[in-house]
Amino acid sequence: MKGTNEQRAGLLSGIGAYGLWGIVPLFWPLLKPSGAIEILAHRMVWSLAVVGIALLALRRWAWIGELIRRPKKLGLITVAAAVITVNWGLYIWAVNSGHVVEASLGYFINPLVTIAMGVLLLGERLRPVQWVAVGTGVAAVLVLAIGYGRPPWISLTLAFSFATYGLVKKKVNMGGLESLAAETAVLFLPALGYLLWLGLQGDSTFVSGGAGHAALLAATGVVTATPLVLFGAAAIRVPLSTLGLLQYLAPVFQFVLGILYFHEAMPPERWAGFALVWLALTLLTWDAFRTARRTRAQAARLAATASRTAPEQTSPEAGAGSSSYAAREQ
Repeated sequence: MKGTNEQRAGLLSGIGAYGLWGIVPLFWPLLKPSGAIEILAHRMVWSLAVVGIALLALRRWAWIGELIRRPKKLGLITVAAAVITVNWGLYIWAVNSGHVVEASLGYFINPLVTIAMGVLLLGERLRPVQWVAVGTGVAAVLVLAIGYGRPPWISLTLAFSFATYGLVKKKVNMGGLESLAAETAVLFLPALGYLLWLGLQGDSTFVSGGAGHAALLAATGVVTATPLVLFGAAAIRVPLSTLGLLQYLAPVFQFVLGILYFHEAMPPERWAGFALVWLALTLLTWDAFRTARRTRAQAARLAATASRTAPEQTSPEAGAGSSSYAAREQ
């Protein structure tokens, strides 16, 4: 019963995390007339404040000393901070400039970009179905480029920046709260300096927009940290395959919002491009489940074989030998 409750809590946490990431396009327009860079700077500053309070409450500070003593890891954190700055800033600009659908495409094709980067940078080998999925994704980008009259640069930049961020985070190997605290700490002084400069220039909407607008800008920290906490709760309670499926909730919600709420155009060629992307993701998901099922079946066969042969390999002489060896070791 306890395990079932844990899995249910993890599933709800995962749905909450990806659901919040999916509806976040509703939040950024509320921050107008603030520009994307000002919103981004506030997001960095207030995220550090919120995460710092959370870490203080949890008393999780030991990682700071370890990080400072490891320059290579600190360098990777700096790279992650720079990449996520590009991703966050472009996403905020895209939403507030009427490109929600194109932004959602970036997170749809992110798994395909991640696989491609694994092949190019890590020398990973793909299964045939994965090659077909990647090829279908490339065809989708070409169709969308024809439809847009230009490459879908917003989608590609979001996908490649987030894939790079994921690759660096994998090498850093830190918890979600800790890594966000480290990344925003790296960017805290530049972000705060930019906000102070805006204030001196008289262009700060935090000052001129009134108390309600200032509160919304401060809420960017909560908007950033809350889904991350929920994701962390889900990651330790549900299988990775489940998280892999849940990750599509965010771009699906964004896509639906872009069409139904923001009323963005979807001409036939754009539908065709998205259909190809969804086909590629369907192939990836099917292949992942098939591979996982084969791996579990193989593990079960090996375990069964081991259990059958174990009694046959155990003999009194072997047991005596093991005991005498243990005695010598002691």
